[in-house]
Amino acid sequence: MSESASPVYGQSQPVNLLGMTRAQLADFMVSLGEKPFRAQQLLKWIHHRGVDDFEQMTDMGKALRAKLKDVAEIRPPEILKQLDSKDGTRKWAIGVGGGNVVETVLIPDGDRATLCVSSQVGCSLDCSFCSTGKQGFQRDLTAAEIIGQVWQAIKSYDGFGAKKRIVTNVVMMGMGEPLLNFDNVVAATDLMMDDFGYGLSKRRVTLSTSGVVPKLYELAKVSQVSLAVSLHAPNDALRNELVPINKRYPIAELLEACRHYISCQPDIHRVVTVEYTLIAGVNDQPEHAHELATLLKDFPCKINLIPFNPFSLSDYERPSKNATRRFWEILTQADFVTTVRTTRGDDIDAACGQLAGLVVDRTRRAARHLSRRENSEAQIINVVNKL
Repeated sequence: MSESASPVYGQSQPVNLLGMTRAQLADFMVSLGEKPFRAQQLLKWIHHRGVDDFEQMTDMGKALRAKLKDVAEIRPPEILKQLDSKDGTRKWAIGVGGGNVVETVLIPDGDRATLCVSSQVGCSLDCSFCSTGKQGFQRDLTAAEIIGQVWQAIKSYDGFGAKKRIVTNVVMMGMGEPLLNFDNVVAATDLMMDDFGYGLSKRRVTLSTSGVVPKLYELAKVSQVSLAVSLHAPNDALRNELVPINKRYPIAELLEACRHYISCQPDIHRVVTVEYTLIAGVNDQPEHAHELATLLKDFPCKINLIPFNPFSLSDYERPSKNATRRFWEILTQADFVTTVRTTRGDDIDAACGQLAGLVVDRTRRAARHLSRRENSEAQIINVVNKL
């Protein structure tokens, strides 16, 4: 049964309530013969107080608690390992069954703490600069596995009920392409923004996409999350190499879909965050910056420059500080709000583009990348030996 479907009392397997939205929980309670308002009580117990034991839900009668215990559960994904960076970043390896592991990262910054959440086991896309894509793809995460990353992050700091928020912002920028797991991501982000869930502002929950254009139009009908787009190139020829989905949905179509999404939001001041990973000698030259400024002229956006973070299956290199600054200056002088993302957590492989987890890859993509890498290294060794 899909988590987005309404469960029915009497089925053999317990229903995991963790990933259900307020509407889904209301339907579930009605199926038990209960009043819909019980959904709000459950949401507060689960997401405000971090309670996963029905017996502790003392504002519900014993009979209802017994009924819930019989047919339902609150089961977050399991934390297998926790790593803490010297800069305060924390990463969790989270088991999601079948030998698969996803990664979640919390990045504290003063009063702000941003949680980077995964949406898929691996990624069905294969962007050339991203470690996750090289791991291949297994499956979509359920809504419970997505929101469970938020639940576990707060729990790890003993943060439920604390006066200060442990997680102030959530970005769907971890493993996977969120729009290819549409229903579960929408359900999870709805919970993040629900006052009876995590109560985060719509400006503090961001969905990042590589450009699944049809799903952007669908998203405009059902969600008010903030939008980020992984652009990484100022023209189609280069973006085809870096972000292969561009061959299906080129830049002009992507930007038009983003314009439509922004136009559908009640907040007239919304803008799109344009993410641009700077790769030495590939897309970090002054001509690329000028071309990007021309491309995004009159497009409602701010630009986030991300110096490339190396990983083992990539030959790309991080740009120099001078190249990064020069790129930033060109965009700033063209009147774009432009920031350079500070690299955080790279000592625990938690920086942008480095998340890999453990993927039981049904696409065999990881094996192909490794084979190509080994063949390339063997060819280099042969050339050197002949010198």
